[in-house]
Amino acid sequence: MKRLLSISLSLFVLTLLQGMPAQAQTRYYGAQQDVLLVAPDGAILDYTPDRREVIVSRDSTGRRVYIDRYGNIVATEYRQNNTRRANQGNGYPPAPGGYRTSGNDGYGQDGEAGQGGYRDYRQYRYGEPGAVTGGIPGAGSVSRAPLDGEALPGVDPAYPQEASINPDDMPAEPMQEQKPIIAVTKKPQAEITALQVFLDREGISPGVIDGHLGDNVNKAIAAWQEMTGETLDPNNSEDIMQRLTYSGGLPIVDYTITPADAAGPYVASIPEDYAHKAQLPAMSYMSVTEKLAEQFHMDEGYLKALNPNADFSLPGSTIKVVNPGPMKSGQVTRIIADKGKKQVLAYGADGRLVSAYPATIGSSDTPSPSGTHTVERIAFDPGYTYNPKINFKQGDNDQILQIPPGPNGPVGTIWIALSKPTYGIHGTPEPSKIGKTNSHGCVRLTNWDATELAKMVKPGTTVEFVE
Repeated sequence: MKRLLSISLSLFVLTLLQGMPAQAQTRYYGAQQDVLLVAPDGAILDYTPDRREVIVSRDSTGRRVYIDRYGNIVATEYRQNNTRRANQGNGYPPAPGGYRTSGNDGYGQDGEAGQGGYRDYRQYRYGEPGAVTGGIPGAGSVSRAPLDGEALPGVDPAYPQEASINPDDMPAEPMQEQKPIIAVTKKPQAEITALQVFLDREGISPGVIDGHLGDNVNKAIAAWQEMTGETLDPNNSEDIMQRLTYSGGLPIVDYTITPADAAGPYVASIPEDYAHKAQLPAMSYMSVTEKLAEQFHMDEGYLKALNPNADFSLPGSTIKVVNPGPMKSGQVTRIIADKGKKQVLAYGADGRLVSAYPATIGSSDTPSPSGTHTVERIAFDPGYTYNPKINFKQGDNDQILQIPPGPNGPVGTIWIALSKPTYGIHGTPEPSKIGKTNSHGCVRLTNWDATELAKMVKPGTTVEFVE
C-alpha cells in the first residue's frame, strides 16, 4: 500500500511539473454500469483497461486499483451509488483568456455578474452534497480575492519537509463532541498544498495557501471535524487527493494571464503614512503577482516560487495557480470571534458550523470588544475614515483623513460594521499575516474570507467575542 501511495503522489507531483490542466470527466461505460474508473488526475475513463496490460490490486479501502506494467496507477474503481458528480465535470479546463465561465459566476454586490471565474456548480463528496467555497472575482467584483518528496519547480528544496504540529495545541472545548486530532507529520510541500486546498474548498479556511504547515492549518482541521462530525487524517494523502477529485479536481492547475490582469490599474507602492495614503486615487494592488495571489488565495511568494521563469506582465502567459473552488454560500446567523484560537466561527440557524476563518483579533494595546454584539451594516469596497480622536494615533497625523477604497486599504475590501461603534470585521492588505499579528481592536480576515462571510450575514447577525 505504501508503494501505491508513493506512486499516486509521484503522479500528482509529476502532473504539477508538467503543468497539466485538470481534465473534464466522461462517464465510464463498461461491463458494469454501476462502476466508475477514475484516473489519478480525476478523469473518468470511458474504456475498460485490458486485463492483459494491467495488474489489479486493492487499496486500503478495498477498492480495485489498476496498475500498468511500469507501476503507474491507471485508474481506481468506484461504485456510482457512492459517488455523485457535478453535471459539468470535476476539472477547470482553461478557456482562452483565463478560466471557463458559465452565466453569472462573479460575485459583485446585489447580484452583479462577474466576468471570469469558475463555472457555477455544486461539488459532491462521497454521495452527499458538499459545501462550496473560495472563488475567483469577476470584473467589478467587490471582493479582493487577493492578496517534496520531489520539490515543486522554483521551491526552496530546504523547505519541503515541515515540522509536526502538536495536537495539544488544538482547542479543548469545541461546540460539539471533540474528535481526535491527528498530528500532521512531515510532508512534502505539494501534499501540504493539497490539504490546504481541500480545507479551503470546504469553507474551512487555512488562510493563505502556501504549502507550509502552521496553526492556521491545525485550526482548520479541527473546525472541519466539528462541521462534518468526521475525523480527518491529514497524513492520508491518498484520501485527500480522492476528496479533491470530487470537489474540483487537481489542487494546482494552469491559468492564462489575461490583458485585464496585466493592465491593472496598479500603484507603484503603498505609503505607510495615512496622510500620504489619502493622496492616492485608490489603494490598488501593487503588482500582477499580488493581484493573482489574492485571486487564487495564495501567498505571493509561493505563487512566484511555483512560476520562477514566468513573465506575469505578459498577457497569454501560462502559469500554475492554486485551484480553490467556488465561494461558499448559506446563511450565517451567529458568529463567534474566538480570541484565544484567533479564529472566526460562523454558524447557521440550525446551530451547525457553516464556515471558519483564521483571524487577527485585537491586541494588548487595542483589545477587541467583549460580550455579544450584532452586525449593523455591510460595506463592499469601502473607503476608510481616519479620525485620531476616535481611532488609534498613526504617526504625526492629527487631522481627519479620507483613505480611498481598494484592496490595499486599511480594512481591505470588506467592512462588516458592528453595533459596537468603530469596531467591525474586515479584510486586510496583508493576508499572509492573518493570525500572526495584532489589529487595532477589530477582527481582521483575508479579503477573500471577509468577502465570503459578508455574503452570508445580514444586519442583526449576532457576533460573540469569547476568550
